[in-house]
Amino acid sequence: MHDYAHPEVLVSTSWVAEHKDDPDVVLVEVDLESRSYRSGHVPGALSWSWATQLCDQTVREILPKAELELLLSRSGIDPSTRVVLYGDHHNWFAAWAFWQLRMFGHRALHLMNGGREKWIAEGRELTRKAARPVPKIYRAKSPDFSQRAYLADARKASESGFAVLVDVRSREEYTGEWLAPPGFRETSQRGGHIPGAKSIPWNSACEPDGTFKSYEALKDLYQSNGVDGHLPVITYCRIGERSSHTWFVLKYLLGYDSVRNYDGSWTEWGNLVGAAVERGEPRSPAGVA
Repeated sequence: MHDYAHPEVLVSTSWVAEHKDDPDVVLVEVDLESRSYRSGHVPGALSWSWATQLCDQTVREILPKAELELLLSRSGIDPSTRVVLYGDHHNWFAAWAFWQLRMFGHRALHLMNGGREKWIAEGRELTRKAARPVPKIYRAKSPDFSQRAYLADARKASESGFAVLVDVRSREEYTGEWLAPPGFRETSQRGGHIPGAKSIPWNSACEPDGTFKSYEALKDLYQSNGVDGHLPVITYCRIGERSSHTWFVLKYLLGYDSVRNYDGSWTEWGNLVGAAVERGEPRSPAGVA
């Protein structure tokens, strides 16, 4: 992992096994909801549900600062705590939590490479015993929204090309064949992609075990699709979780300076009155579907 631009943001499953009981480390499993966690998790890990704990429950928005401070305080986290995130779907929602915590200024932040699936595949210890953290006091910084893209940014990128739009969904979603991955609820009215967006599915950045590909392999993947860091990049998917995974790859593994996650993603654009969509195959090779 040492060839990445910022290797310090990743830890291995072996590192977690060795350091999970360190007093300055808090492990958090981040899933869509907590069913996976309840079936067995890394000993000592907390559970955060993306659906109910990392999103505002009355407005489509990330957590307000006060609610984030409360969540972290109850989780036994203060600004000096090393937070190690992992989760299901090879870290989709863990990457979202990383993105959100970075916006609020938490620095000692890591992803467990390969996520929940790799830990289980290696036969490592699981427990159903929920962690009981000792509460601390967390004071967050005001959110830095330079890591986030909004509808106006996506529209401008589509119309003027000031930034590269990267659609990280599956080929079937990009072409308009599917509105969502099988088994996931969807609220968009139209299939397709934002005009001009490149198709580079999130999983093309991963090895079969869910760990990230090498620096050179990632560099070749994105450069071959016209994403080389010279222009700003905006990533998007369906609700912003897979695109936060690609945001993490581009910003921290490849070291691109200007990368933003459009978390409104297809559930916003695909429902927008007056917004054009494109359908059909990618214009250039796009890795693994």
